[in-house]
Amino acid sequence: MTYDALHVFDWIKARSGDNPVYIWGHSLGTGVATNLVRRLCERETPPDALILESPFTNIREEAKSHPFSVIYRYFPGFDWFFLDPITSSGIKFANDENVKHISCSLLILHAEDDPVVPFQLGRKLYNIAAPSQSFRDFKVQFIPFHSDLGYRHKYIYKSPELPRILRLWRPTQIPHARAHPVHRWLPHMLPCCCREFLGNSEPEHQH
Repeated sequence: MTYDALHVFDWIKARSGDNPVYIWGHSLGTGVATNLVRRLCERETPPDALILESPFTNIREEAKSHPFSVIYRYFPGFDWFFLDPITSSGIKFANDENVKHISCSLLILHAEDDPVVPFQLGRKLYNIAAPSQSFRDFKVQFIPFHSDLGYRHKYIYKSPELPRILRLWRPTQIPHARAHPVHRWLPHMLPCCCREFLGNSEPEHQH
């Protein structure tokens, strides 16, 4: 998936002119997104910014926290039987390692009542990224959504505040950031498993 995403990024970049390109990953797609952006930074062609929605630290911690594992995680041998095969097969999605090698602005969005990827994993990822030397010249921000809002794992796109958050979020080292507000950049985003938002970008009223 990472190599497919690389080709898609190159295709978009070649056709986007001087417009900025964002990478937006959601849930498991945050693993693809950080894999992609790490490789882009290593080849010195980073995107203009990375947005992670409901991210985890790594697939091992996420699998251990996932609701499907709740009845198994306290059994003897859980790590050996369930978690070790995942990592030994090369499936890591190591967001916590990748962010140490990423050099572009980073925005993390997470709902406090997320039942799939625990909120504390998103906060932990931010705490790893924020002091990293790779981000020393770039903006790193964490936006929590209160549990009373009911956005859970996949409904942050419904937030009436989201367009405003994107407009006010000003990534550093983008020379034309003031001329092109973030909400105008949505067509130039490369989403990784960010389902509904791109089709529902108009703000909705809360009830």
